Amino acid sequence: MRELSWGIAATGGIARAVGAVIAAEPGMRVAAVGSRDLGRASALAAKLGAPHAHGSYAALCEDPTVEVVYVATPQAQHLAVAEAAIAAGKAVLCEKPLAASVADAERMVRLAREAGVFLMEAMWMRFNPLIRRVAGEQRFGELRSVEASFGNVLPYDPAHRLWNPATGGGALLDMGIYPFGLAQLLFGEPSRTHVTGALGPSGVDAEAGALLEYAGGARALLETSLVSPMANAACVIGTEMRADLPAPFWAPSRLVLSGPSMETEEHLLDPADNGYAGELREVRTALAEGRTESAIMPLDESLDMMRQLERARQSLGAV
Repeated sequence: MRELSWGIAATGGIARAVGAVIAAEPGMRVAAVGSRDLGRASALAAKLGAPHAHGSYAALCEDPTVEVVYVATPQAQHLAVAEAAIAAGKAVLCEKPLAASVADAERMVRLAREAGVFLMEAMWMRFNPLIRRVAGEQRFGELRSVEASFGNVLPYDPAHRLWNPATGGGALLDMGIYPFGLAQLLFGEPSRTHVTGALGPSGVDAEAGALLEYAGGARALLETSLVSPMANAACVIGTEMRADLPAPFWAPSRLVLSGPSMETEEHLLDPADNGYAGELREVRTALAEGRTESAIMPLDESLDMMRQLERARQSLGAV
């Protein structure tokens, strides 16, 4: 395949991490970095070997050397950057969650579909080979439950993006999307959701626990928190087998399968199969095949996840 050139919107931790993988991936390069701070854009561009730096996201999206824009801003800015990229005819890989609200996500998807432009949520968990092994495993029998948690202690700081309502803060959108996302991958949309939790001083959801019910009594028990250290592990249980994903379950390097009529199996991740690389390769393959959506992370499922998380936040009264 020919070389695919990327533009990176933002310069934070995730932009640096994914940018480094793009720069190291055969057949890809970082062509430009954009930020509201030209100095920071220039510094990251130099680090990644990108020839161009821009002092605005609009300029990045208009750069003729950029084919794909990776949106790595806080979620409250996802729509504006993605909208500019779509208007410029650029493919978009947008960091999870797709947007800060259902309305924003729906608009983003509608604009991409109307323009015939590729758009995908960067839910890197979906592209991890061990997660994909679990999703495709035929030996579970009947799937009955999923248990997953993602929580860490983040000292309260009203200016931090996760404590700030204006930047789309809260545990559910940033961390809860992974437990919810694992349940979605395995079970689809729940028939009923029960959520409990607590708000932080700024009004965002500081912690949440959820019971999701599915047809036939199957269930998912999910937890997320900004105030408690959780196991950050997951297990998937069927009538004939279980799968255990040690921390961090959303980017596992090890998977253990066990059951009453089988010997325990351990599967390890090939270091070459970095989760970020998987989503980047999916973008390249989709564009080469002329697709505007991913079959691994479909836009309709991204929208469904936004609706699930928004209902959960609303039930807690989160800002």
